[in-house]
Amino acid sequence: MTKSRAAQFLASLALLAMVGVFAGDALAQKTKGKTRAATTKQLMKGLVAPTCGDLKKLLEEKEINWDNVGVKAAVLNEAGYLLLDDGRCPDGDWAKSSEAIQKASAAILEAAGNKDADAANAAFKKLTGEGCAACHKVHKN
Repeated sequence: MTKSRAAQFLASLALLAMVGVFAGDALAQKTKGKTRAATTKQLMKGLVAPTCGDLKKLLEEKEINWDNVGVKAAVLNEAGYLLLDDGRCPDGDWAKSSEAIQKASAAILEAAGNKDADAANAAFKKLTGEGCAACHKVHKN
């Protein structure tokens, strides 16, 4: 092997090692933030899933409690930011879905302020489709 081929080979190995380290780090970040104790699985199970389930039930009620809809939408909005924070975001699919949660939950908040069930339900459908389902298709364990 010539010196230039050997140098190219070593450079390629170094690049592969760096990619492996960064890819491993990115995958690890989706399970836990860099500085906070909560894992993504714990946030999903303890915060996002129950809040989303509660919001769904509220929107199905004959007499909608708009204050409670607003509370649940606000919590999901914050969760959309939390899922990107502290190095938890491993890729563009995750980021796009988190941003969809942010936008859809803000639309639900607006609909709650207007007491508009049609707008709230349309936004909830976007939240669960473009937010939750899109991310879970790629990342759910």
